[in-house]
Amino acid sequence: MKLKRIIALAAAAAMVFSLAACGSNGGNAQGSAEAEGGAEKDTLIMATNAAFPPYEYVEDNEIVGIDAEIAGAIAEDLGMTLQIDDMEFDSIIPAITTGKADIGVAGMTVTEDRLQNVAFSDSYATGVQVIIVPEDSDITSPDDLANDKMIGVQQGTTGHIYCADTPENGGFGEEHVSAFPNGASAVEALKSGKVDCVVIDNEPAKAFVEQNEGLKILDTEFVVEDYAIAVAKDNDELLEKINASLAKLKEDGTLQQIIDKYITAE
Repeated sequence: MKLKRIIALAAAAAMVFSLAACGSNGGNAQGSAEAEGGAEKDTLIMATNAAFPPYEYVEDNEIVGIDAEIAGAIAEDLGMTLQIDDMEFDSIIPAITTGKADIGVAGMTVTEDRLQNVAFSDSYATGVQVIIVPEDSDITSPDDLANDKMIGVQQGTTGHIYCADTPENGGFGEEHVSAFPNGASAVEALKSGKVDCVVIDNEPAKAFVEQNEGLKILDTEFVVEDYAIAVAKDNDELLEKINASLAKLKEDGTLQQIIDKYITAE
């Protein structure tokens, strides 16, 4: 409290202290909330990596996509304003654990390693990891990746985790994997011959192949996985609210409408 630089009557001073005391007791719910979370009580901060179309990408200097709209619908349901912070994919979980972000929404799959650091919501979408190759590639299935091929992946994604795992666990070993900050960089490495293929989610894969002549997606799936929203492990209240919002969005059809807006049924 700042020192009053005026001469006041004792009664007035007493009243000031009386009002201050009221503010620090029953009348300080708002102040307490601000002390605990500040603007975060009214703002839902989402960490993402906006290089994963159609889930999140930049269009006209704005982050858009499936995840952005789903998070926006959740924030609206919770009476909050959504703030989206773009960062490297493998910085998302640290942002949550350090309190810089409330949620991580980035086509993120639940894995045992991630569960050691964060909690996850119910699933809101299904992703399929696929393999992008040049049209004249001799790679025809995931089995061919074991033949000394160099695999391009996005750093920190499940494609990276699966491919870099040991052969005993179904992977190909770290020495056969080149990790890039985003999918577009991995695709550029494929076009220049630095890697033999790229393992990434099916939807961004389709966008990359459409934008880059001479590439194709193998018909065989690599991995099928469910996407969920990451939340701090100790934030049970927020997790429960997010799951309740997701249930509403599924029930009233909003969730499917958002997905259908970006992914056309084939």
